Amino acid sequence: MASLVESGWQYLVTHFSDFQLACIGSFLLHESVFFLSGLPFIYLERAGFLSHYKIQTKNNTPAAQEKCITRLLLYHFCVNLPLMMASYPVFKAMGMRSSFPLPSWKEVSAQILFYFIIEDFVFYWGHRILHSKWLYKNVHSVHHEYATPFGLTSEYAHPAEILFLGFATIVGPALTGPHLITLWLWMVLRVLETVEAHCGYHFPWSLSNFLPLYGGADFHDYHHRLLYTKSGNYSSTFVYMDWIFGTDKGYRRLKTLKENGDMKQT
Repeated sequence: MASLVESGWQYLVTHFSDFQLACIGSFLLHESVFFLSGLPFIYLERAGFLSHYKIQTKNNTPAAQEKCITRLLLYHFCVNLPLMMASYPVFKAMGMRSSFPLPSWKEVSAQILFYFIIEDFVFYWGHRILHSKWLYKNVHSVHHEYATPFGLTSEYAHPAEILFLGFATIVGPALTGPHLITLWLWMVLRVLETVEAHCGYHFPWSLSNFLPLYGGADFHDYHHRLLYTKSGNYSSTFVYMDWIFGTDKGYRRLKTLKENGDMKQT
């Protein structure tokens, strides 16, 4: 496996410049992972397949889904791609590289664990601030247009929010100056996590059933369907920040009621 990765990386660094890999390569990887993981949930919702795993009974209209996709393409090409290109010199100055030798799995694992920890902390406070009255009305309400989220709504947001919360994702890599392959792996994991959190389905194989403190779709879906002043559940991947500051009490109470059979699922 290691030799296969090294061979593939050798091809990339031989045929493409560092700038092309870090900017264009990162953008193409992001788009591929994001849309390939998110589009199936539109199909599931339209076809009604696996509906007994759907968290909400409501469905989005095809027009609403198409609006989301159109806006996403606009934001990705007009905000995300320019941002990747503009931040390239910063990441280079912080030590990012694409050359050999490749980092060890111990180094990669340690850095990505650090990224998850710092991203959870920064995202929680940034997200909680976005739920203040003015910022919610003028910025964050765009993301909450979809009270019944589906995978692709994870990145449907006001351009200012993309920049604001995007900082939480890049601050870890900016501090450590990782190898590009580490940055790519972090990006893939982060995209898959946020798509899953917004997918609108809670499956028996969902990670939240197996990983302690992992949020997942059920946790984040609650956040979307409540009024902004009372939603809570501001965390990103892991939910310890909500637990520490008590901003998940409503969700925990509702979950207990459901488990005790005192109310039906919405």
